[in-house]
Amino acid sequence: MPLIFTQRADAWLRRIGVGAFTSVVLGVAGLYYYAPPEYTRVGYAPVQPVPYSHELHAGRLGLSCLYCHTGVEESSVAKIPPTQVCMNCHQAIKSDSPLLEAIRVSWQGGGPVRWERVHQTPDYVYFNHAVHVRRGVGCVSCHGKVNEMPVVVHDKPLSMGWCLECHRHPEEHLRPPDEATNFAWQPPHGRNQREYGLTLKDQFGIRAPETCSGCHR
Repeated sequence: MPLIFTQRADAWLRRIGVGAFTSVVLGVAGLYYYAPPEYTRVGYAPVQPVPYSHELHAGRLGLSCLYCHTGVEESSVAKIPPTQVCMNCHQAIKSDSPLLEAIRVSWQGGGPVRWERVHQTPDYVYFNHAVHVRRGVGCVSCHGKVNEMPVVVHDKPLSMGWCLECHRHPEEHLRPPDEATNFAWQPPHGRNQREYGLTLKDQFGIRAPETCSGCHR
């Protein structure tokens, strides 16, 4: 039976096949690491046991993020506020509101309120809130403008590629550390974000890691 392809053509076809297979494998792996669907879930807004409005509390009332999420300046995690924090106000304000029934049950010994997590890094990723906040990365950079959200929405991808882009150009997100929780902060008059961010980057000696071990430990 005569050969359909020459030996040279056959060799090239094999190379093309191997190349195509390798590209598919790398493409799938890249998609997994840069955009895993369970964490790149922009728009995710779970129903909470209590309809807590950040737009009201952090926006109109001006409560600081640090009042509820204590420890972000010292701890690697941003803590979920215990019932005591809610009751500091709601023992006197709207204390009989039916919307706060889960808070009252918890306060009376019913265990913690089972809040639904909105933001969560994968188990194989190490993220330290304190390191970022103390260097002037604002809450808005990762969480969006929660002060305008009646219901908190997963606003940013939080994918590997998204994080790396910030590590490569941190100046796009830097501000004075004491302004990290200020959603209305703007660079000083006459300065743009990149220019001012580069100044802060040099001032604080920021060298955001881009190696695997920086986030995968």
